[in-house]
Amino acid sequence: MTVHTNAGLFVILRILLFVAAAAGAVSGTWINLGLREFQQLKTAQSMHAYDVSASTICVGLKGLSQGQGKLCQLSVDHMPSVANGAKYGVTECQHQFKHRRWNCSIVEDESVFGPIFRIASRENAFVHAVTAAGVVYSISRSCRDGQLSSCGCSRSNRPSDLNDDWIWGGCGDNLEYGYKFTRSFVDVRERERSYKRGSREQGKSLMNLHNNEAGRRAVIKRSKVTCKCHGVSGSCSLITCWQQLVSFREIGDYLLDKYDGATEVRVNRRGRLSIRDPRFTVPTANDLIYLDDSPSYCLQNKTIGSPGTQGRLCNRTSSGMDGCNLLCCGRGYNTQKSTIKERCECKFHWCCFVECKTCTKNIDIHTCK
Repeated sequence: MTVHTNAGLFVILRILLFVAAAAGAVSGTWINLGLREFQQLKTAQSMHAYDVSASTICVGLKGLSQGQGKLCQLSVDHMPSVANGAKYGVTECQHQFKHRRWNCSIVEDESVFGPIFRIASRENAFVHAVTAAGVVYSISRSCRDGQLSSCGCSRSNRPSDLNDDWIWGGCGDNLEYGYKFTRSFVDVRERERSYKRGSREQGKSLMNLHNNEAGRRAVIKRSKVTCKCHGVSGSCSLITCWQQLVSFREIGDYLLDKYDGATEVRVNRRGRLSIRDPRFTVPTANDLIYLDDSPSYCLQNKTIGSPGTQGRLCNRTSSGMDGCNLLCCGRGYNTQKSTIKERCECKFHWCCFVECKTCTKNIDIHTCK
């Protein structure tokens, strides 16, 4: 009887250890701030006594590493902007990948992306880049808008090719501060860890740091000089120019191009990254890199966090990634007829209303088998 009891306890212990290991296999991430802590952080931003509330607020934020927690306490008023940046990144990721097999799906825990984050793939590279870009974007704009105590309008140098008669001033987005703060906050997660030289873990950490930097640089690279005329009746007797962010969609488009052209690398015994195939060009700091081949994402696989493509809408006439052939991985698709109602034959009547008819239209909806 005792033998069976001990054996039973041993089995239970092994199960508990397996569950604990699985739970800890995908740790939390600071990106979680943008999805689940935003309202709490908005409250923090409206408070004036940061020194009193910082410790309480930062301890309650899930997903921060030890170093990020310390930076949170030093700059708690920055956290709503960090959360907003994370939200920018996740939203843009879902837009850019909405027609691909992996559609930037998220899970309901602190890891945000689940087991897929363990794979050092192109998708992992894009997520690191776009979320880092989101924080630079958000912090830079918050500085300009006067929402942060330690920064204000941009103090960037006057471009050398700017017309001599134009004034360099105005209140530009503070990209310099946004870049520096993001580098400190996002990268500290990798820098505070210690890995064996040449190990896969070290390689993945170096990969993350590289892609974080590529995301930050994307914001700066895509920024532009904006000018405005001043004068009586639009005479444009005075022109003022400043540095300005482009739309985050443009940054997302730029990073998607980098994703499609990402370079596969490996970590060597000296603990440095090198390209796996010497025939390819060495990536610059603006390019994305990855260590692992991507899964097919065709079938649901909870172990790697793939939701699969079954039931996804597809385009029967498209030859691209959204086409039924590619998206459904050759499994075929189901077609369902649907009737929709929409406004049509709209006419403007003076003055001032628009009158429309309601038209019905039959459409075919295709979903992957």
